[in-house]
Amino acid sequence: MRTAEIVSVGTELLLGQITDTHAPTMARILAECGIGCQRRATIGDNFERLVDALKGSLSRADILVTIGGLGPTMDDLTRDAIAAALGDDLVRNEAYESELRGWFADRGYKFAESNAKQADVPSSGRMIPNPNGTAPGLLCEKDGKVVIALPGPKGEFDPMAYGPVREFLEQLGGGVIHSRVLRVIGIGESMVEEMIRPLMDGENPTVAPYAHTGEVHLRVTARAQTKEQAERLIDPVHAEIEAILGNHLYGTDQTNLEESLVRELQKQSKTVAVAESVTGGQLAARITSVAGASQVFKGGVVAYTIAAKQSLLDVSAALLEEHGPVSKEAAIAMAEGVKKRLGSDVAIAITGNAGPTADVGDQPVGLIIIAHVDGRGSRVHEHRFRGTREDIQRRATQTALTELRTSLSAPAE
Repeated sequence: MRTAEIVSVGTELLLGQITDTHAPTMARILAECGIGCQRRATIGDNFERLVDALKGSLSRADILVTIGGLGPTMDDLTRDAIAAALGDDLVRNEAYESELRGWFADRGYKFAESNAKQADVPSSGRMIPNPNGTAPGLLCEKDGKVVIALPGPKGEFDPMAYGPVREFLEQLGGGVIHSRVLRVIGIGESMVEEMIRPLMDGENPTVAPYAHTGEVHLRVTARAQTKEQAERLIDPVHAEIEAILGNHLYGTDQTNLEESLVRELQKQSKTVAVAESVTGGQLAARITSVAGASQVFKGGVVAYTIAAKQSLLDVSAALLEEHGPVSKEAAIAMAEGVKKRLGSDVAIAITGNAGPTADVGDQPVGLIIIAHVDGRGSRVHEHRFRGTREDIQRRATQTALTELRTSLSAPAE
C-alpha cells in the first residue's frame, strides 16, 4: 500500500488564527483512494524549516501533499521549497504568465510583478488548473515520489482536491481504505475495549476505540479494491460487536444520539416531553434538531427558578422546602408535572448544579439528577460530572438521552 504525508503551510495555522480543515479532508480522500496517510505536519512561513519538513516527508512516504503557500506574496514559499526539496529548478511557464497578465488587464487591475511567480513550476512538475483563483496547484513526479501542492483558500482547494487530484490518486492507489464508525453509549472506553479486545487484533478490518463526550466510537476500517468489498469485510465484524455490546451500540457513522432516540420514539409511536432546570433548554434543543421530531416531541419547560417549578410544573412548595430544588424528589416531580401538563407518553427532567460557583448547601458542583416517567412508573438517577459548566451541561443532556433511549429499549416487566 502506498503511503502519504500531508504538510500544511502557514504561520497563521501555528498561531491558531485559522483552523486547518483541509488536512482532514485530504486525509479522507487519500484513504478513499487506498493510500494510507501516516503523518501530518504544520510548518510556518520559514523556508529552511519547510524544506527540511518536505525532505523528511519524501524520505518516508510515497506521496507528499502540501496545502497553502502558493500565492504571489513573499511569505508564499511552498513552490520554491518543493523545488529545493526535489532538487529541481523552477521553470517559468510563459503561456500561463501571459494568461495571468491578461486576467489582470481584463479586470482593470494593476499587475504586480510578484504575481508572475505563480507561473513558476518545478522542472519535474506540471500545473493543476485553478478554476477559482490565480495560483495553480502543482503535481510533481520524480524518482518514484509524488508531490501534490494545493492552495489554501477553500474555494480553490476543494475543486482541485475533489476533482483532478482525487482522479489522479484513484489511479495511483489501486483500492480503498473505508471506515465505518459504530457509536456506543452507557459504558466507558476502557470497558468497551475489554469487551471487544479479541476483535482488535485483526489486520483487515482493524477496530479502534476512541472516546467522545458521553459516548465511545469504534472505528472499523477495511482495505479492499472497492468500497463495496470493504463494506462486506466490515459487516461480520460489525455484527460481532453488536452481539457483544447489545443495546449499548446505538448507531453508525453520522447517526447521533438524539436522532437515534427520535427514531425509537417514532418506531414505538410514543411522545416525549422534557422539563429542564440546570440545562436551560439544551435537551429540548438537541431533540428538536432532528428532522421529524415534531411527530414525537410534545414540548419542553425550562423551569429555572423555584417559582417556575411550582407554577409551570406543579411541584409543591412543601416538597421543595423539604428536599430542595436539586433532589431526586424534585426531579421526579418535575417529570411528572411536564408529562401531565403536555400529555406525553414519556417525560424526562434534569436538575442539578453546573457551577462554576461554589457548592450550594449539600449540592456540589457537578451534581446532576435525571428522572424519567412513563407508563411503568418513575426512575431517577444521580450523577457526578466534572469539567466546565458547558461540559457538565453537555454531559447532562447526553446522559438524559442515553437513559431515555435505554428505558425505551428495555423489555416490558
